[in-house]
Amino acid sequence: MLSPLSITIATRESRLALWQAEHVKARLERLGHQVRLLGMTTRGDQILDRALSKVGGKGLFVKELEVALEEGRADIAVHSLKDVPMELPAGFALACVMEREDPRDAWVSPQCAGVADLPPNAVVGTSSLRRVVLLQEALRRLGRHDVRIEPLRGNLDTRLRKLDEGQYQAIILAAAGLKRLGLASRIRAIFEPEDSLPAAGQGALGIEIRAGRPELAAALAPLVHMPTWLCVAAEREVSRTLGGSCSVPLAAHGRWQPGQVLRLEAAWGEPEAASALLHARDERAVATLSEAEALGRDVAGRLIAAGARVAPPAV
Repeated sequence: MLSPLSITIATRESRLALWQAEHVKARLERLGHQVRLLGMTTRGDQILDRALSKVGGKGLFVKELEVALEEGRADIAVHSLKDVPMELPAGFALACVMEREDPRDAWVSPQCAGVADLPPNAVVGTSSLRRVVLLQEALRRLGRHDVRIEPLRGNLDTRLRKLDEGQYQAIILAAAGLKRLGLASRIRAIFEPEDSLPAAGQGALGIEIRAGRPELAAALAPLVHMPTWLCVAAEREVSRTLGGSCSVPLAAHGRWQPGQVLRLEAAWGEPEAASALLHARDERAVATLSEAEALGRDVAGRLIAAGARVAPPAV
């Protein structure tokens, strides 16, 4: 039997991040471990006036947490996997992926039940290029050229406050965060994957550790949800193969099917272009992370064959 450990969790300090860390803490405490939280503010939490694609992308939300792991101030870091770069720095490992919440996008508006109900000259808030392109597609189909899509930064509570203040007529958020914080009543509509393919890792929590900590990996093993991990591994491999970042409209969504079959769909768009997204999909039986990643590479290859371009490495 595994000996109880004393574990410190590094976490961002937003309400949603703290909920996620407390969720992990409670699970570990039920297994007999002693757990405390180390709240931290990341650079991504501080830079709110510019799009992530302009200031460094997803790594802005994890760097400070990784420094805490490296310095021994924390043992594990809890992340929303949607915000984690596809390549972890040397010496770090993803030790656990937990069961996924709802991976879909949510339409949040006090007055509009959906895109078709937006008033003239409405403003919709989102800073995700993926969501921007998908929303532009929907607006073109409706012949709506008057609607403006404006950046929306800040934590979940800040975004909802800006909506309630009237800065936007609607905003698009991840359904998972709203549901985790008991705010599902704010959701007016859910975008099905057929209409708005989610980002890689959306709705899933990942736990990062320093490499070479087998006792932590063993302690986290009971928290692993392998179907979610296999789906997320395939999704993240699509993004990794295409050089995915916040500067490219890219989506990837895996669905676990009966018979251990993983169905993977991905979409890629041209930044700053008005053209529709390219789509690719495949499915097969998978049993290991390497098999899931191979599926992700194959789907990414189909996108490349259809015209998607691999983004250059970040400088």
